Amino acid sequence: MFTVLRRALLLIACLGPISAYSQDDPSSLSPEVVLESSLQHFPEILEAMARRRAAAGAIIESEGSFDLVFQAEGFARPTGFYDGTALSGGVKQPFRNFGGSVYSGYSISRGDFPIYEDEYFTSLGGKLKAGVVFSLLRDRLIDDRRYELAEARLGARAADFEVLATQVGVQQRALATYWRWVTAGQNLVVYEELLRNAASRESALARQVERGARAEIFLTENRQNIIRRMSLVTAARRDFQTLANELAFYFRGEDGHPIVPDARLVPPSPTPESLNELAVTEAISVSEAIERRPELALLSNGIERLRQRMLLHENELKPRLDLNLEINQGLGGDGPGGPSRGETDTIIGFTFSLPFQQRRARGGLTRTRAELDAREYQRQAVEEQLAIELENILLDLSFAQALVQLAAEEVGQAVILRDAEQRRFESGASDFFLVNVREETAADARVRFYTAALETRIARINYDAATMDLERLGIQEQNQATDLPSLN
Repeated sequence: MFTVLRRALLLIACLGPISAYSQDDPSSLSPEVVLESSLQHFPEILEAMARRRAAAGAIIESEGSFDLVFQAEGFARPTGFYDGTALSGGVKQPFRNFGGSVYSGYSISRGDFPIYEDEYFTSLGGKLKAGVVFSLLRDRLIDDRRYELAEARLGARAADFEVLATQVGVQQRALATYWRWVTAGQNLVVYEELLRNAASRESALARQVERGARAEIFLTENRQNIIRRMSLVTAARRDFQTLANELAFYFRGEDGHPIVPDARLVPPSPTPESLNELAVTEAISVSEAIERRPELALLSNGIERLRQRMLLHENELKPRLDLNLEINQGLGGDGPGGPSRGETDTIIGFTFSLPFQQRRARGGLTRTRAELDAREYQRQAVEEQLAIELENILLDLSFAQALVQLAAEEVGQAVILRDAEQRRFESGASDFFLVNVREETAADARVRFYTAALETRIARINYDAATMDLERLGIQEQNQATDLPSLN
């Protein structure tokens, strides 16, 4: 007789901390704490931020193609008929725009050189030169170096959007998991109270049976209720612990390790009034919401990368025409090479080449155009999908709020009937079966209210994620570290 009761009391004792919470308990786990923890320590976010740092490094790496370069060379003849010695050095700076480069150099020589090395002769003070090279056709607007720099900058821009998309997705899942955990804890309280009521009724029924006021079948029925409610509590405990483990994936300590939240951290039960804040008072337009989404920003960024690749292939189809302007000035007196080395020389030159067939460039251009068309269609599909998704989220939120109000009214009516039936039972005017029915009906109504509240919160979380409400998701505004590059 007492085995079932002892087991029930033991189970109640294990669950006691949850039901001991009050509305003013400051130690419950808040959603803000979970959001801050996941934003700072969730591995997926940290991975995305690491990729963004790598993308920033790629920009610096590609900018190295435009570094100022110093170069020097020289030679001497310690033996042989000619004793000429030459030394030269200079710097070269590639242009970021218009192709080409600017350069300057200095050279000096001593001794005699064979006629086939006549260009090494300089004035006694050496020779100073400066020049510039312009690309007039091919490589004027874009070349391999500028394409790599643009690709690196667009890659960093994409990494920024990926960080934001990852943060939104993680925070959305963290909030949803948190409120499911809270709802599981609240359901557990409901079933615990059911079990406690049945256990406390056992001793009173036993005394009534001993006095002959009630048949022993009532004790048997109450024990059956205890066992059934113990099963409900056990299942609720399993669901709660499972969700606690899932929440630990987002709720982490300062060292980044998961923390399984204790049952005592479950916040108090919500009221219908507290859920009014979830209502969307001023819904933003669908077009505005879509413009905020990082998915579209990533697609637009990908389209821009394809356009840069198209420019590169179109550049490869052009002939090359480079213009070179150079000035040479001898310094000091005449050297062994004669007076001609001391004059100021102005040189204008050009280089022209025309590629034939160009199958590589034409094939790449055709492929890139096809990929660009495909990406445009993909963006259209994503825009339409996001619009439908937002409309459905608003619909879910509206109906969820209506269901919350109905569930709250159902709870109120069920509690009134339960309390009235308990008073009638205590006065001997009611049936034991009806008391159990009223208790379980009231408990089911509370569970449905918590479920409706959860669905309302999930709908609002989805709305916040869809409209990129970063403040409600606990995300700081993103400062984009990169801009779209200018290639002109």
